[in-house]
Amino acid sequence: MPDIIANFLAATPIVKFNMLIIGIFSVCFLYQAVFLVIGVVRGEYRYPKAKRLHRYAFFIAAHNEEAVIANLVRSIREQDYPDELMDVFVVADACTDDTARVAREAGAIVYERNDLARKGKSWVMDFGFQRILAEYPGRYEGFFIFDADNLVSPEYTTIMNDAFDAGYLAVTGYRNSKNFGSSWVSAANATAYLREARFLNNARMICGTSCAVSGSGYLVSAKIIEAMGGWKFHTLTEDIQFSTFCALEGVRIAYAPAEFFDEQPVKFAASWKQRMRWTKGFYQVIFTYGKQFPKAIFARHRFAAYDMFCVLIPGNLLTLISILANGTFLIVGLLSHGFLATDAEIQACLQSIADTFIALYQAYFVIGIVTTFFERKHIHKAKPWQLLLNVFTFPLFMCTYIPLIVAALFLKVDWVPTQHNLSMTLDDVVGEAR
Repeated sequence: MPDIIANFLAATPIVKFNMLIIGIFSVCFLYQAVFLVIGVVRGEYRYPKAKRLHRYAFFIAAHNEEAVIANLVRSIREQDYPDELMDVFVVADACTDDTARVAREAGAIVYERNDLARKGKSWVMDFGFQRILAEYPGRYEGFFIFDADNLVSPEYTTIMNDAFDAGYLAVTGYRNSKNFGSSWVSAANATAYLREARFLNNARMICGTSCAVSGSGYLVSAKIIEAMGGWKFHTLTEDIQFSTFCALEGVRIAYAPAEFFDEQPVKFAASWKQRMRWTKGFYQVIFTYGKQFPKAIFARHRFAAYDMFCVLIPGNLLTLISILANGTFLIVGLLSHGFLATDAEIQACLQSIADTFIALYQAYFVIGIVTTFFERKHIHKAKPWQLLLNVFTFPLFMCTYIPLIVAALFLKVDWVPTQHNLSMTLDDVVGEAR
Protein backbone atom coordinates (compact mmCIF):
# COMPACT_ATOMS: atom_id res chain seq x y z
CA MET A 1 0.00 0.00 0.00
CA PRO A 2 2.74 2.56 0.82
CA ASP A 3 4.40 1.76 -2.53
CA ILE A 4 1.15 2.43 -4.38
CA ILE A 5 0.72 5.78 -2.65
CA ALA A 6 4.34 6.70 -3.32
CA ASN A 7 4.02 5.82 -7.02
CA PHE A 8 0.82 7.84 -7.24
CA LEU A 9 2.38 10.93 -5.67
CA ALA A 10 5.44 10.68 -7.93
CA ALA A 11 3.41 10.29 -11.12
CA THR A 12 2.67 13.04 -13.65
CA PRO A 13 -0.84 14.59 -13.64
CA ILE A 14 -2.16 12.56 -16.58
CA VAL A 15 -0.84 9.32 -15.07
CA LYS A 16 -2.45 10.24 -11.73
CA PHE A 17 -5.71 10.82 -13.57
CA ASN A 18 -5.53 7.43 -15.27
CA MET A 19 -4.72 5.69 -11.99
CA LEU A 20 -7.70 7.44 -10.39
CA ILE A 21 -10.03 6.32 -13.21
CA ILE A 22 -8.83 2.73 -12.85
CA GLY A 23 -9.44 2.92 -9.10
CA ILE A 24 -12.97 4.31 -9.51
CA PHE A 25 -13.78 1.77 -12.20
CA SER A 26 -12.62 -1.07 -9.94
CA VAL A 27 -14.69 0.17 -7.00
CA CYS A 28 -17.79 0.58 -9.16
CA PHE A 29 -17.70 -2.61 -11.21
CA LEU A 30 -15.50 -5.26 -9.60
CA TYR A 31 -18.59 -6.67 -7.89
CA GLN A 32 -20.05 -7.51 -11.32
CA ALA A 33 -17.07 -9.78 -11.95
CA VAL A 34 -17.92 -11.46 -8.64
CA PHE A 35 -21.52 -11.81 -9.85
CA LEU A 36 -20.21 -13.53 -13.00
CA VAL A 37 -18.34 -16.09 -10.91
CA ILE A 38 -21.36 -16.64 -8.65
CA GLY A 39 -23.59 -17.19 -11.67
CA VAL A 40 -21.19 -19.86 -12.94
CA VAL A 41 -20.58 -21.62 -9.63
CA ARG A 42 -24.03 -21.50 -8.04
CA GLY A 43 -26.24 -22.04 -11.09
CA GLU A 44 -29.87 -20.90 -11.20
CA TYR A 45 -31.77 -19.80 -8.11
CA ARG A 46 -34.73 -22.05 -7.28
CA TYR A 47 -37.77 -21.56 -5.03
CA PRO A 48 -39.78 -24.07 -3.01
CA LYS A 49 -43.18 -24.85 -4.49
CA ALA A 50 -45.82 -22.27 -3.69
CA LYS A 51 -48.38 -23.12 -1.04
CA ARG A 52 -51.10 -21.20 -2.86
CA LEU A 53 -51.98 -20.31 -6.43
CA HIS A 54 -52.55 -16.55 -6.67
CA ARG A 55 -54.81 -14.64 -9.05
CA TYR A 56 -53.10 -12.43 -11.64
CA ALA A 57 -53.80 -9.92 -14.36
CA PHE A 58 -51.55 -9.79 -17.42
CA PHE A 59 -51.16 -6.24 -18.67
CA ILE A 60 -50.08 -5.56 -22.27
CA ALA A 61 -49.53 -2.13 -23.81
CA ALA A 62 -49.98 -2.30 -27.59
CA HIS A 63 -49.64 0.23 -30.41
CA ASN A 64 -50.39 -1.18 -33.88
CA GLU A 65 -49.43 -4.71 -32.87
CA GLU A 66 -51.95 -6.80 -34.84
CA ALA A 67 -49.12 -8.96 -36.23
CA VAL A 68 -47.95 -10.22 -32.84
CA ILE A 69 -50.54 -9.59 -30.13
CA ALA A 70 -52.58 -12.78 -30.65
CA ASN A 71 -49.52 -15.01 -30.29
CA LEU A 72 -48.74 -13.49 -26.89
CA VAL A 73 -52.30 -13.80 -25.61
CA ARG A 74 -52.46 -17.44 -26.73
CA SER A 75 -49.11 -18.26 -25.11
CA ILE A 76 -50.46 -16.86 -21.84
CA ARG A 77 -53.66 -18.90 -22.13
CA GLU A 78 -51.73 -22.09 -22.95
CA GLN A 79 -49.63 -22.09 -19.79
CA ASP A 80 -49.78 -24.82 -17.14
CA TYR A 81 -51.35 -22.36 -14.67
CA PRO A 82 -55.12 -22.47 -13.99
CA ASP A 83 -56.82 -20.33 -16.62
CA GLU A 84 -59.49 -19.13 -14.19
CA LEU A 85 -56.75 -17.42 -12.14
CA MET A 86 -55.48 -15.36 -15.06
CA ASP A 87 -57.04 -12.50 -17.00
CA VAL A 88 -55.35 -10.77 -19.92
CA PHE A 89 -55.78 -7.02 -20.44
CA VAL A 90 -54.64 -5.22 -23.58
CA VAL A 91 -54.62 -1.45 -23.93
CA ALA A 92 -54.75 -0.66 -27.63
CA ASP A 93 -53.05 2.72 -27.63
CA ALA A 94 -53.85 5.07 -30.53
CA CYS A 95 -53.98 2.12 -32.90
CA THR A 96 -54.73 2.58 -36.59
CA ASP A 97 -54.85 -1.16 -37.31
CA ASP A 98 -56.85 -4.13 -35.99
CA THR A 99 -54.91 -4.65 -32.74
CA ALA A 100 -58.04 -4.29 -30.59
CA ARG A 101 -60.11 -6.75 -32.64
CA VAL A 102 -57.32 -9.34 -32.89
CA ALA A 103 -56.64 -9.13 -29.15
CA ARG A 104 -60.34 -9.60 -28.29
CA GLU A 105 -60.62 -12.59 -30.61
CA ALA A 106 -57.56 -14.13 -28.91
CA GLY A 107 -59.29 -13.86 -25.52
CA ALA A 108 -58.12 -10.57 -24.02
CA ILE A 109 -60.09 -7.83 -22.29
CA VAL A 110 -59.34 -4.75 -24.40
CA TYR A 111 -59.32 -1.07 -23.52
CA GLU A 112 -58.83 1.50 -26.26
CA ARG A 113 -56.91 4.70 -25.55
CA ASN A 114 -56.42 7.73 -27.81
CA ASP A 115 -54.46 10.24 -25.73
CA LEU A 116 -51.95 11.71 -28.19
CA ALA A 117 -50.70 14.30 -25.71
CA ARG A 118 -49.25 11.80 -23.24
CA LYS A 119 -47.31 9.30 -25.31
CA GLY A 120 -45.34 6.39 -23.98
CA LYS A 121 -45.77 3.01 -22.35
CA SER A 122 -45.79 4.44 -18.82
CA TRP A 123 -48.87 6.57 -19.53
CA VAL A 124 -50.59 3.57 -21.11
CA MET A 125 -49.82 1.56 -17.97
CA ASP A 126 -51.22 4.31 -15.75
CA PHE A 127 -54.42 4.47 -17.83
CA GLY A 128 -54.86 0.70 -17.87
CA PHE A 129 -54.17 0.12 -14.20
CA GLN A 130 -56.61 2.84 -13.17
CA ARG A 131 -59.32 1.20 -15.30
CA ILE A 132 -58.61 -2.25 -13.87
CA LEU A 133 -58.54 -1.02 -10.27
CA ALA A 134 -61.86 0.78 -10.79
CA GLU A 135 -63.64 -2.04 -12.65
CA TYR A 136 -62.17 -5.05 -10.80
CA PRO A 137 -61.45 -3.79 -7.27
CA GLY A 138 -59.51 -6.27 -5.15
CA ARG A 139 -59.73 -9.04 -7.75
CA TYR A 140 -56.02 -9.44 -8.54
CA GLU A 141 -53.07 -10.03 -6.25
CA GLY A 142 -50.44 -9.20 -8.82
CA PHE A 143 -49.97 -7.67 -12.25
CA PHE A 144 -47.68 -9.01 -14.97
CA ILE A 145 -46.35 -6.39 -17.39
CA PHE A 146 -45.63 -7.46 -20.96
CA ASP A 147 -44.93 -5.95 -24.35
CA ALA A 148 -47.02 -7.07 -27.30
CA ASP A 149 -44.12 -8.83 -29.06
CA ASN A 150 -43.43 -11.13 -26.10
CA LEU A 151 -44.14 -14.84 -25.74
CA VAL A 152 -44.23 -16.77 -22.45
CA SER A 153 -43.07 -20.30 -21.73
CA PRO A 154 -45.67 -22.84 -20.50
CA GLU A 155 -44.30 -22.83 -16.93
CA TYR A 156 -43.70 -19.07 -16.68
CA THR A 157 -46.54 -18.14 -14.31
CA THR A 158 -46.05 -21.23 -12.14
CA ILE A 159 -42.39 -20.31 -11.51
CA MET A 160 -43.22 -16.65 -10.94
CA ASN A 161 -45.98 -17.67 -8.54
CA ASP A 162 -43.42 -19.61 -6.49
CA ALA A 163 -41.45 -16.39 -6.01
CA PHE A 164 -44.54 -14.27 -5.36
CA ASP A 165 -45.82 -16.78 -2.81
CA ALA A 166 -42.47 -16.43 -0.97
CA GLY A 167 -43.51 -12.86 -0.14
CA TYR A 168 -41.80 -10.66 -2.73
CA LEU A 169 -43.68 -7.58 -3.95
CA ALA A 170 -41.96 -7.54 -7.34
CA VAL A 171 -40.38 -10.33 -9.40
CA THR A 172 -38.50 -10.21 -12.70
CA GLY A 173 -38.18 -13.17 -15.05
CA TYR A 174 -35.67 -14.67 -17.47
CA ARG A 175 -35.65 -12.54 -20.62
CA ASN A 176 -34.78 -14.50 -23.74
CA SER A 177 -35.11 -13.59 -27.42
CA LYS A 178 -37.21 -14.82 -30.31
CA ASN A 179 -34.69 -14.06 -33.04
CA PHE A 180 -31.10 -14.56 -31.86
CA GLY A 181 -29.97 -15.69 -35.31
CA SER A 182 -31.59 -12.90 -37.37
CA SER A 183 -28.45 -10.69 -37.45
CA TRP A 184 -25.33 -9.81 -35.49
CA VAL A 185 -27.33 -6.99 -33.88
CA SER A 186 -30.15 -9.23 -32.64
CA ALA A 187 -27.56 -11.76 -31.41
CA ALA A 188 -25.72 -9.08 -29.42
CA ASN A 189 -28.92 -7.78 -27.86
CA ALA A 190 -29.99 -11.31 -26.99
CA THR A 191 -26.61 -12.04 -25.38
CA ALA A 192 -26.88 -8.92 -23.24
CA TYR A 193 -30.27 -10.07 -21.89
CA LEU A 194 -29.08 -13.62 -21.24
CA ARG A 195 -26.15 -12.21 -19.30
CA GLU A 196 -28.46 -9.89 -17.37
CA ALA A 197 -30.68 -12.78 -16.33
CA ARG A 198 -28.07 -15.38 -15.33
CA PHE A 199 -25.07 -13.32 -14.28
CA LEU A 200 -26.69 -10.20 -12.85
CA ASN A 201 -30.24 -10.76 -11.57
CA ASN A 202 -29.71 -14.42 -10.73
CA ALA A 203 -26.47 -13.59 -8.90
CA ARG A 204 -28.16 -10.71 -7.08
CA MET A 205 -30.86 -13.09 -5.91
CA ILE A 206 -28.30 -15.59 -4.64
CA CYS A 207 -26.48 -12.80 -2.79
CA GLY A 208 -29.67 -11.59 -1.12
CA THR A 209 -29.84 -8.17 -2.77
CA SER A 210 -32.48 -6.57 -5.01
CA CYS A 211 -32.71 -7.22 -8.73
CA ALA A 212 -33.83 -4.92 -11.55
CA VAL A 213 -36.79 -5.24 -13.89
CA SER A 214 -36.11 -4.78 -17.57
CA GLY A 215 -38.73 -3.70 -20.08
CA SER A 216 -41.27 -6.47 -19.67
CA GLY A 217 -41.83 -9.91 -18.22
CA TYR A 218 -42.05 -8.79 -14.62
CA LEU A 219 -44.60 -9.04 -11.83
CA VAL A 220 -45.68 -6.26 -9.46
CA SER A 221 -47.86 -6.82 -6.42
CA ALA A 222 -51.31 -5.29 -6.53
CA LYS A 223 -50.44 -3.65 -3.19
CA ILE A 224 -47.94 -1.39 -4.98
CA ILE A 225 -50.28 -0.59 -7.88
CA GLU A 226 -53.16 0.15 -5.51
CA ALA A 227 -50.99 2.33 -3.26
CA MET A 228 -49.91 4.41 -6.26
CA GLY A 229 -53.40 4.48 -7.77
CA GLY A 230 -51.97 3.39 -11.10
CA TRP A 231 -48.42 3.74 -12.42
CA LYS A 232 -46.42 6.83 -11.48
CA PHE A 233 -43.07 6.29 -13.23
CA HIS A 234 -42.98 8.38 -16.39
CA THR A 235 -39.38 8.69 -17.59
CA LEU A 236 -38.32 7.18 -20.93
CA THR A 237 -37.25 4.08 -18.96
CA GLU A 238 -40.09 3.48 -16.53
CA ASP A 239 -38.72 0.02 -15.74
CA ILE A 240 -35.35 1.34 -14.52
CA GLN A 241 -37.11 4.15 -12.68
CA PHE A 242 -39.24 1.60 -10.84
CA SER A 243 -36.15 -0.51 -10.07
CA THR A 244 -34.34 2.55 -8.72
CA PHE A 245 -37.32 3.53 -6.59
CA CYS A 246 -37.41 0.03 -5.08
CA ALA A 247 -33.65 0.02 -4.41
CA LEU A 248 -33.80 3.38 -2.65
CA GLU A 249 -36.91 2.54 -0.61
CA GLY A 250 -35.78 -0.94 0.44
CA VAL A 251 -38.31 -2.90 -1.65
CA ARG A 252 -36.52 -6.04 -2.78
CA ILE A 253 -37.18 -7.12 -6.37
CA ALA A 254 -36.78 -10.87 -6.72
CA TYR A 255 -35.61 -12.89 -9.72
CA ALA A 256 -37.18 -16.14 -10.90
CA PRO A 257 -35.93 -18.34 -13.79
CA ALA A 258 -39.28 -18.01 -15.57
CA GLU A 259 -38.55 -17.72 -19.28
CA PHE A 260 -40.21 -15.37 -21.72
CA PHE A 261 -39.18 -14.14 -25.16
CA ASP A 262 -39.13 -10.83 -26.99
CA GLU A 263 -38.17 -9.59 -30.42
CA GLN A 264 -34.76 -7.95 -30.87
CA PRO A 265 -33.97 -5.26 -33.45
CA VAL A 266 -32.33 -6.69 -36.56
CA LYS A 267 -30.90 -3.49 -38.04
CA PHE A 268 -28.26 -1.45 -36.25
CA ALA A 269 -30.19 1.80 -36.89
CA ALA A 270 -33.25 0.42 -35.09
CA SER A 271 -31.11 -0.75 -32.18
CA TRP A 272 -29.38 2.63 -32.01
CA LYS A 273 -32.73 4.44 -31.77
CA GLN A 274 -33.97 2.06 -29.08
CA ARG A 275 -30.80 2.28 -27.00
CA MET A 276 -30.73 6.07 -27.42
CA ARG A 277 -34.10 6.20 -25.65
CA TRP A 278 -32.84 3.92 -22.90
CA THR A 279 -29.70 5.98 -22.36
CA LYS A 280 -31.70 9.21 -22.22
CA GLY A 281 -34.02 7.54 -19.76
CA PHE A 282 -31.07 6.60 -17.56
CA TYR A 283 -30.09 10.27 -17.42
CA GLN A 284 -33.65 11.20 -16.47
CA VAL A 285 -33.62 8.70 -13.61
CA ILE A 286 -30.26 10.02 -12.39
CA PHE A 287 -31.58 13.58 -12.36
CA THR A 288 -34.77 12.44 -10.60
CA TYR A 289 -33.21 10.38 -7.80
CA GLY A 290 -29.57 11.52 -7.74
CA LYS A 291 -29.79 13.28 -4.38
CA GLN A 292 -31.28 10.22 -2.69
CA PHE A 293 -28.43 7.82 -3.48
CA PRO A 294 -25.88 9.01 -0.86
CA LYS A 295 -28.36 8.59 2.00
CA ALA A 296 -29.52 5.18 0.79
CA ILE A 297 -25.96 3.93 0.24
CA PHE A 298 -24.11 5.38 3.23
CA ALA A 299 -26.78 6.01 5.86
CA ARG A 300 -29.09 3.06 5.18
CA HIS A 301 -26.30 0.74 3.91
CA ARG A 302 -28.34 -0.51 0.98
CA PHE A 303 -26.15 -2.38 -1.47
CA ALA A 304 -29.05 -2.43 -3.94
CA ALA A 305 -28.91 1.38 -4.12
CA TYR A 306 -25.15 1.23 -4.80
CA ASP A 307 -25.77 -1.43 -7.46
CA MET A 308 -28.43 0.68 -9.19
CA PHE A 309 -26.20 3.74 -9.06
CA CYS A 310 -23.49 1.78 -10.89
CA VAL A 311 -26.08 0.61 -13.44
CA LEU A 312 -27.20 4.19 -14.06
CA ILE A 313 -23.64 5.51 -14.28
CA PRO A 314 -22.36 2.93 -16.79
CA GLY A 315 -18.75 1.90 -17.10
CA ASN A 316 -18.80 3.25 -20.64
CA LEU A 317 -19.20 6.75 -19.17
CA LEU A 318 -15.96 6.38 -17.22
CA THR A 319 -14.37 4.94 -20.35
CA LEU A 320 -15.49 7.99 -22.33
CA ILE A 321 -14.14 10.39 -19.70
CA SER A 322 -10.79 8.61 -19.78
CA ILE A 323 -10.60 8.67 -23.58
CA LEU A 324 -11.58 12.35 -23.79
CA ALA A 325 -9.12 13.41 -21.08
CA ASN A 326 -6.22 11.48 -22.57
CA GLY A 327 -7.14 12.52 -26.10
CA THR A 328 -7.30 16.19 -25.14
CA PHE A 329 -3.98 16.03 -23.29
CA LEU A 330 -2.45 14.22 -26.27
CA ILE A 331 -3.61 16.83 -28.80
CA VAL A 332 -2.54 19.75 -26.61
CA GLY A 333 0.84 18.12 -26.02
CA LEU A 334 1.43 17.49 -29.71
CA LEU A 335 0.38 21.00 -30.72
CA SER A 336 2.68 22.54 -28.12
CA HIS A 337 5.62 20.56 -29.53
CA GLY A 338 6.53 19.20 -26.13
CA PHE A 339 6.17 22.47 -24.21
CA LEU A 340 3.05 21.39 -22.24
CA ALA A 341 3.71 17.66 -22.30
CA THR A 342 6.82 15.54 -22.41
CA ASP A 343 7.34 12.70 -24.85
CA ALA A 344 6.80 10.29 -21.96
CA GLU A 345 3.44 11.85 -21.11
CA ILE A 346 2.34 11.76 -24.76
CA GLN A 347 3.32 8.11 -24.92
CA ALA A 348 1.38 7.48 -21.69
CA CYS A 349 -1.75 9.01 -23.23
CA LEU A 350 -1.47 6.88 -26.36
CA GLN A 351 -0.92 3.78 -24.25
CA SER A 352 -3.88 4.63 -22.00
CA ILE A 353 -6.28 5.08 -24.93
CA ALA A 354 -5.13 1.83 -26.54
CA ASP A 355 -5.29 -0.06 -23.23
CA THR A 356 -8.81 1.27 -22.58
CA PHE A 357 -10.21 -0.11 -25.83
CA ILE A 358 -8.34 -3.39 -25.46
CA ALA A 359 -9.54 -3.88 -21.87
CA LEU A 360 -13.13 -3.02 -22.80
CA TYR A 361 -13.14 -5.46 -25.71
CA GLN A 362 -11.55 -8.20 -23.61
CA ALA A 363 -14.08 -7.76 -20.80
CA TYR A 364 -17.07 -8.08 -23.13
CA PHE A 365 -15.35 -10.92 -25.00
CA VAL A 366 -15.12 -12.91 -21.76
CA ILE A 367 -18.74 -12.07 -20.90
CA GLY A 368 -19.83 -13.21 -24.37
CA ILE A 369 -17.98 -16.53 -24.12
CA VAL A 370 -19.20 -17.31 -20.60
CA THR A 371 -22.80 -16.36 -21.41
CA THR A 372 -22.85 -18.37 -24.65
CA PHE A 373 -21.35 -21.45 -23.00
CA PHE A 374 -23.52 -21.57 -19.89
CA GLU A 375 -26.76 -20.38 -21.52
CA ARG A 376 -26.44 -22.37 -24.75
CA LYS A 377 -29.62 -24.34 -24.02
CA HIS A 378 -31.59 -21.08 -24.07
CA ILE A 379 -30.30 -19.99 -27.50
CA HIS A 380 -32.65 -21.20 -30.22
CA LYS A 381 -32.53 -21.19 -34.02
CA ALA A 382 -28.89 -20.12 -34.19
CA LYS A 383 -26.24 -21.90 -36.23
CA PRO A 384 -22.83 -22.73 -34.69
CA TRP A 385 -21.09 -20.15 -36.89
CA GLN A 386 -23.49 -17.46 -35.63
CA LEU A 387 -22.64 -18.31 -32.04
CA LEU A 388 -18.92 -18.12 -32.81
CA LEU A 389 -19.24 -14.87 -34.75
CA ASN A 390 -21.29 -13.31 -31.95
CA VAL A 391 -18.48 -13.87 -29.45
CA PHE A 392 -16.35 -11.48 -31.51
CA THR A 393 -19.06 -8.97 -32.56
CA PHE A 394 -20.78 -8.72 -29.16
CA PRO A 395 -17.91 -6.63 -27.68
CA LEU A 396 -18.01 -4.30 -30.71
CA PHE A 397 -21.75 -3.84 -30.28
CA MET A 398 -21.37 -3.03 -26.58
CA CYS A 399 -18.62 -0.51 -27.35
CA THR A 400 -21.12 1.48 -29.44
CA TYR A 401 -22.64 2.61 -26.15
CA ILE A 402 -19.70 5.02 -25.83
CA PRO A 403 -20.89 7.42 -28.55
CA LEU A 404 -24.47 6.77 -27.46
CA ILE A 405 -23.96 8.23 -24.00
CA VAL A 406 -22.61 11.41 -25.60
CA ALA A 407 -25.40 11.73 -28.14
CA ALA A 408 -28.13 11.08 -25.56
CA LEU A 409 -26.70 13.76 -23.31
CA PHE A 410 -27.19 16.52 -25.88
CA LEU A 411 -29.93 15.35 -28.25
CA LYS A 412 -33.65 15.53 -27.60
CA VAL A 413 -35.13 12.04 -27.45
CA ASP A 414 -38.86 11.37 -27.64
CA TRP A 415 -40.72 8.14 -27.03
CA VAL A 416 -41.23 6.37 -30.35
CA PRO A 417 -43.02 3.00 -30.52
CA THR A 418 -40.95 0.07 -31.74
CA GLN A 419 -42.44 -1.73 -34.72
CA HIS A 420 -42.86 -5.49 -34.34
CA ASN A 421 -43.55 -7.56 -37.44
CA LEU A 422 -42.05 -10.91 -36.48
CA SER A 423 -45.14 -13.08 -36.08
CA MET A 424 -43.92 -16.21 -34.30
CA THR A 425 -45.55 -18.73 -31.99
CA LEU A 426 -43.73 -20.39 -29.12
CA ASP A 427 -43.34 -23.50 -31.28
CA ASP A 428 -41.68 -21.40 -33.95
CA VAL A 429 -39.11 -20.19 -31.41
CA VAL A 430 -38.33 -23.36 -29.43
CA GLY A 431 -40.18 -26.05 -31.35
CA GLU A 432 -37.35 -28.55 -31.49
CA ALA A 433 -36.50 -28.03 -27.81
CA ARG A 434 -40.00 -28.70 -26.42
